[in-house]
This record gives sequence, C-alpha cells and structure tokens, in this order.
Amino acid sequence: MLKIKFFGAAREVTGSMHLIEKDGFKLLLDCGMQQGKRKESFERNRNFPFIPSEINSIILSHAHIDHSGNIPTIISQGFNNKIYTTYVTRDLCEHMLPDSAHVQLKDIEYVNKKREKQGKVLFEPLYTVEQAKESIKYFIPKNLGEHFLLNEDIEVFFLNAGHILGSAITVIKVKENNKKIKIGFTGDLGRRDLPILKAPDYLMELDYLVIESTYGGRNHGDINNAFLKLEEIINTTYKKGGRIIIPVFAVERSQEILYALNKLYLEKKIPKITIFLDSPLAISITDVFIKHHECFDNETLKYIINHHNPFYSELVKVTSDVEESKKINDFDEPCIILSATGMCEAGRILHHLKNNIEDSKNVILIVGYQAQNTLGRRLVEGDKKVKIFGEQYNVNARVEVINEFSAHAGQNELINFIKKANSEKLKKIFLVHGEVLEQEKLMEKLKDEGIKNVYNPELFYEEILS
Repeated sequence: MLKIKFFGAAREVTGSMHLIEKDGFKLLLDCGMQQGKRKESFERNRNFPFIPSEINSIILSHAHIDHSGNIPTIISQGFNNKIYTTYVTRDLCEHMLPDSAHVQLKDIEYVNKKREKQGKVLFEPLYTVEQAKESIKYFIPKNLGEHFLLNEDIEVFFLNAGHILGSAITVIKVKENNKKIKIGFTGDLGRRDLPILKAPDYLMELDYLVIESTYGGRNHGDINNAFLKLEEIINTTYKKGGRIIIPVFAVERSQEILYALNKLYLEKKIPKITIFLDSPLAISITDVFIKHHECFDNETLKYIINHHNPFYSELVKVTSDVEESKKINDFDEPCIILSATGMCEAGRILHHLKNNIEDSKNVILIVGYQAQNTLGRRLVEGDKKVKIFGEQYNVNARVEVINEFSAHAGQNELINFIKKANSEKLKKIFLVHGEVLEQEKLMEKLKDEGIKNVYNPELFYEEILS
C-alpha cells in the first residue's frame, strides 16, 4: 500500500516534513525545524511523530532551516540511512546546520541566564555543532535530472525549483499494482523574474502533486518596484543620519539584497553608504554562491564576465567575529546592517534590533516572509512594543516591508505551475507550506480555473495513493 502523511508545514509555513510509505519502506520528504514560539517549537522539534530509526531515506528539497534544520536531531535519535539532495544543497548545509546549532547554543545561553534567576526550567539545544557537522556524512548528492533508485519500487529525480541556490523539485515514481504512480513535490517553488537564479522547471503528467502555497492568496509586485523602494528608503534614511536594519536569511535573501545594493550603487542611485554584512553564515554562503555559477541566470553571469562581483561592492564590510559585530554599535555614520536570522527569532539581528529599534531616525526593513508567532511578524503587523531577549522595547523606528524580493512563487505563478501539471491523470493536489487563509484563496482561484481536486491537509493527515 502506498500512502502519504503530513507531519509538518501542514496549514503552516515552518517545519516541512512529509512521509511517503510503500509496503513498509518509509521516505521522508524534508526534515525541517519548526520555528515560532520557543517552548512549543522545541517540543515539536524534539518529539518526532514516528520512530526515527524506521525511516529508510530522506529527500531534502533545499537548505533552508525550516526544511533541513531538524536533520541532526533525527540522526541523534536513531536515523542511520541516506539523505538525498543536490550538490549545492549539500554544500550549503555544511555551513547552515552547524550555524543552526551555534545560534541555538548562544540564544539558549542568553535566555537561560534569565530563566535561572527566575527559577524556571532551563532550555537545551536540539543538537550540538559537532552533531550538525557529523550529519553531513549522511548526504548523498545528485545532479538535476539524474535518476536514482531508493529500492526496486521507488525511483527519484530532481528538477530545478528556482527558489534558492540548489533548491530542487522532487519527482518520485512508485511501482504499485502493476503500474507506476508519479508524485511531484515542489519543496519551495521559486519565481521566474528574480535576479541571480535560473527560472524553475515545470512538472507534467503527475498522479499527485504536493506543492507549497506560502503566497497562495497574493501576487508579488514587479521586482523593479523593489529596487525603487530600496533606493527611496536608503536615500531618505541617509539624509536623516539613520541606520537601515535588514533582517535577512543567510541563504538567497542576503545575496539578493547585496546584488540589489551593488546594482543601485553602480548605477549611482544611492550614496556611498557603508553596508555591514554581519552574519558569518551569510558570508560563507555568499562564497558558495560564487562557487556555483552554473545556477546563475544570464544577467548575473554578465556581471561576472564584466569583472564585477555580483554581491560585493566597495561599500560592503564583512564582520565575522563577535567583537567586529559589537563595534557596529559605535559606528557614527549612516549605514545599512544585514544580519540574520530572517524572522528575527535568533542570532545577531536581535542585538541590532535591541540597540536600534527605539530610534526614530532608523528603519527596520523587512524583506522576507515572516511566519506567525515570530518577532518579524509582530513588527510587520505594527506592534508598538515588542519583547527582545525577554525585555520590552518601544518600536520607534520606521518599519518598512518590501515583499517583491520574495523567493516564493506568488498566486499567479502557483496557478500557472499547477495548470502545467494538471491533466486527466492528476488525481489530487495537496497544498502545504502555507497558512490556511492563503491556501483557501488559492483553492478558490483554482476552482475558477476548473481545477477542483485541491486539498490543504491538516497536521497528521494520511492519504492512501492509488
């Protein structure tokens, strides 16, 4: 019997994890970290809804922590098999998983000082840096388009998802009752008009499609508008003598913003303003980007051909160690600070927000998706007071949002992708990695297009595939 169970990113956008089971063979699609409220997230990340040692293989769609971040945890609890992904994702995870462990340790160390004084139970990290490094040994990298067998009944290959560097759409062909059932899993799906990466591939002739729906209810504006907004924010803040604090994901969003800032400066649209890239991980990841030119689109390749680094202009200063990061507080000129993490839940960005959020000259610029119950989401929703490291701060800084940089497909792009995949053969479409309202809006639009076999499964829902 062939079936699928949804254990994460079901009517939510973090903790991506789905299980395909065929006659006792268990294939896990992603093993992502749940992000949000600390205690609730910790419990879900620590306690798997299955026995980890019984998982036969893991398919990893891409390196983002909400898709890859719980891999060291599952290994520490008994998983001892192969993790299939792309070469680039393996390279990215070599940096991202140890960094995830390091961020947890530092964040918990800070929080536990307060909890200890209050007599509360102390938090523990999910895994150590060493465990994260060891987990890479389980990765088996594959090229896009390379077919490989998990067992005699299950064949897999990857296509380009165009979401972040190395992200993959997974196609799974399963022999079942003398026929082949073809399942497509998008992971996170990219857009077709963003700079840096090649556009995503399409899927066709599927029996089942599992597709993300983060922006199922919305379309993104023209990417050119993002450049115009960024230009206006920088010039206005520069004149005030303020700072622009940009929470970024170390993978993709950091490089996209660096690319945009480089482009604006080369075109003389912004002044000579210091840009601090204050994230050791983002620095390492940018090096991985430069290593993998094969993923770039033609425009980005032109930068390289004309001897321009697409990410580093003369304005950029990288701050690797903690002391360098602290010195940014004493910098007395207008500046731009790019720091992780992107949802403002951990890492150096919390210190920059703490030090700058109450100054009205400053701008907090949100350029990525903010999940429910995160500090980033509270800023986007206009909260006037927020807690950082357990202390309350007034939000006096101007909060701006630029959604056009999103690496997730918007509503129209999702609809076009589904229409390409739709055929008489396609039995069901499962929407994952999206909040309910976004999914419902997408389902309504798809219904208008004559596509009605669309479902948004709840957490722990199980479906038999035939």
